[in-house]
Amino acid sequence: MGSELTIRRMTRAELDILVDWAAQEGWNPGLNDAQIFWDTDPEGFVAAERDGELIGGGSIVSYGGRFGFMGFFIVRPDHRSLGLGRQLWYHRRNLLISRLQQPAVIGMDGVFTMQPFYAQGGFVFSHRDLRFEGVGAPTKPRDSIVDAGQVAFDDLARYDTAHFPAPRERFLQAWVGQPNSRALAAIQDGVLRGYGVIRACRQGFKIGPLFAADGETAEALYLGLADFASGQPVYLDVPENNPQAMDLARRRGLREVFGCARMYHGPPPVLAHEEIFGVTTFELG
Repeated sequence: MGSELTIRRMTRAELDILVDWAAQEGWNPGLNDAQIFWDTDPEGFVAAERDGELIGGGSIVSYGGRFGFMGFFIVRPDHRSLGLGRQLWYHRRNLLISRLQQPAVIGMDGVFTMQPFYAQGGFVFSHRDLRFEGVGAPTKPRDSIVDAGQVAFDDLARYDTAHFPAPRERFLQAWVGQPNSRALAAIQDGVLRGYGVIRACRQGFKIGPLFAADGETAEALYLGLADFASGQPVYLDVPENNPQAMDLARRRGLREVFGCARMYHGPPPVLAHEEIFGVTTFELG
């Protein structure tokens, strides 16, 4: 196993392989994640090859050059502990920096045990994103909760941009319209007060994002989304720096099952953290 590592752009077929590896690691990807992620930034996926075989990869997605996100970092188990992951990770970081406007701002959700390594690479801890699990249950939605398709897309995109570090219209259009999903919006006095999406995954359903003006609105959206997964596992990735979001998870009887450290390279984005009740994904931000 002395051959050198080749790092290059990933092909679309290889992304499917990476998603399968992620499923085997227990990451539980969404059924439509691979295609939506690819369409968001086809140049944002890097493959590591050795002896002509794919042995690892990851995402380095750029949102219009204004914000980058590193995710999907995975090395095949039989090629770990050889220093190859370090080579791949630093290559990805440097390549993403080159794709962004300066000063480059990059986010990532990394497992807690890897925080010291990411810190060596210039990433600074922001907060923890904690995955909670519950069970979907039928509910009668409030009158203020409507299908997101009833909201003008430009309005939805503006609201999303207030809660994400950069515009992501291409991603958002596909995300809210994907198969096996439900997207809901909260409208009060004609004003958009929040929105959320639930999507089918390899196991159960994930809610993300869940953005709302307050805890009551977030809970109404959560219940309307969880109704789509009645009797099935439901997962919500909650930012710990929003106390109202943590309260929502406790009120709904959710249990913590996993977590990541949100870290940033470069100036951290200024966001309405008190209105972020569930992050979109650990892979693309």
